[in-house]
Amino acid sequence: MVGTTDGKKLEYEIVGIVEDEEQNGYAVAYNETVDEFIVTNDMGELLADDELAQEILDDFRVFSEEAAPE
Repeated sequence: MVGTTDGKKLEYEIVGIVEDEEQNGYAVAYNETVDEFIVTNDMGELLADDELAQEILDDFRVFSEEAAPE
């Protein structure tokens, strides 16, 4: 569950794990209701670095597209 600034709580499902070159792990999670992805570190904390989060999400999308059956 992730709390929002307006006091709501949204539930996200982990849809992928991504590791960077230094073997740091990140979870990519998705909420279908709001159609939104988030990226957390290996401790479950939202990434504060938006550029890093976008890079990880982009890597996840590329991997997902390559792994999808044709």
